[in-house]
Amino acid sequence: MKTAIMTDTNSGITVQKGKEDGIFVLPMPVIVDDKDYLEGIDITHEDLYEAMRNGKDIHSSQPAIGAVSDMWDDILKQGYDELIYIPMSSGLSGSCHSAMAYSENYKGKVCVADNHRISLSLYESVYDAKAYADKGESAASIKKHLEEKAYDASIYITVNSLEYLKKSGRVTSAGAAIATVINLKPVLTIQGEKLDAFAKVRGMNNAKQKMIDALRNDLETRFNAYPKDKIIVGTAGTFENPGDAKEWLKMINEAFPEYCSYYLPLSCSIACHVGIDSVGTAIVVKDR
Repeated sequence: MKTAIMTDTNSGITVQKGKEDGIFVLPMPVIVDDKDYLEGIDITHEDLYEAMRNGKDIHSSQPAIGAVSDMWDDILKQGYDELIYIPMSSGLSGSCHSAMAYSENYKGKVCVADNHRISLSLYESVYDAKAYADKGESAASIKKHLEEKAYDASIYITVNSLEYLKKSGRVTSAGAAIATVINLKPVLTIQGEKLDAFAKVRGMNNAKQKMIDALRNDLETRFNAYPKDKIIVGTAGTFENPGDAKEWLKMINEAFPEYCSYYLPLSCSIACHVGIDSVGTAIVVKDR
């Protein structure tokens, strides 16, 4: 069985990296001042951050189902028996359910996995899926693996500015104004399904420490039965300054030296919601 692996750029895997690793990656749409762009094709992180600095109207969008199905058709024409598509969590976007519904037209040749992940956690899922495919497993079997292990992950993120959460309606204008005045930073979490509030602290340094404390608690409770070599304690963010990304990764490495870690830029689509200089981290149990 020759099974193709497909995801979107919300996994943190770029179109180019996907090509290098044998993974098909759908670029997610970003809309700037009513003009559509595709991540990594005609807009970069630097372009997006500049647009944010200039006060442009920015938001993300679901990929058109036609773009998704066209990619499926192209993949299947390349000699694959079937494919598995692993988009961002259905709890964060309706694109997963749309793809699931449309996949029924492919008579079992296309499986859509909803393993309730995004960014770092989705990144690891995709490479787990690729490892299964390389062993000859079917799309249906890979889907089963991914969905059974969907909740073996924990994500925390702190936004530097509430501007974009205010635009999305997650924070009121009054609440955002007060938080800005007193330098209040919300720590948010994703535990499988949706983005939820976790804590509120003053200052980004305190927010980073709060996330480290949360990671430590998760490792001692939810993830204490897993071998350490199967656990990733990763970092992510929307840093304009590469040095800030390195510093955040260093903090995590020093806090958890026994675990594998790396830094992954948050996708442009995610950045539309969290803004510039947001800081993220995650625990993910890999299955390979």
